[in-house]
Amino acid sequence: MTLKLHCFGESGHSYKAALALEMGGFDWEPVFIDFFNGETRGEAYRRDVNEMGEAPVLVDCDVRLSQSAVIQGYLVEKGSPFGGRDAAEAREILRWQFWDNHKLSSQAGMLRFLMNFLPEEKRPAEAIEFTKGRLKAAYHVLDAHLSSRDWIVGDAATNADLTCCGYLYYPEPFGFDRADWPNIDAWLTRLSEQPRWQSPYDLMPRAWPAAGKE
Repeated sequence: MTLKLHCFGESGHSYKAALALEMGGFDWEPVFIDFFNGETRGEAYRRDVNEMGEAPVLVDCDVRLSQSAVIQGYLVEKGSPFGGRDAAEAREILRWQFWDNHKLSSQAGMLRFLMNFLPEEKRPAEAIEFTKGRLKAAYHVLDAHLSSRDWIVGDAATNADLTCCGYLYYPEPFGFDRADWPNIDAWLTRLSEQPRWQSPYDLMPRAWPAAGKE
């Protein structure tokens, strides 16, 4: 059965799951979420798709999962090669997934939204500058970690890489310039050269144009 991923292109968390599905060689298809017109905030979505009102959501027959790290872990159970070679690597992958969700993706997702998807007159300058500072600290951690290694965990791409890259391939500005972080830049290039890698907007349908905004 084809796996279904409820998602939309602008969602970096959805991208983490979509990338794991695509690079893992799974038979899957995206199910479009009309995020900018409020679908995830609606009663039907919370009742039928995800009570948390979030994306992504993976559906595999009777299995329905939310949270990108949980989805990636489930795909490892189904044969994904990105779970690490042993229990120690699996724990280290999970450590980086927690770090990403707390320090990197949560900040990058919010900043990108504030800088690109709010009307310009409603963009909070102080919050934007504060979040840029928080992200700079996270970039320092990741760039230093990658200074002497090709991948975040072990000697091959894992779910740690597919998680931490979640927002870093997007073209919209959010205070991240790959040229400022050479080790991150080299790592993103390596990852994009792996079999079946695709950019976010090639893997998932975009919601912003669908909302009538270019």
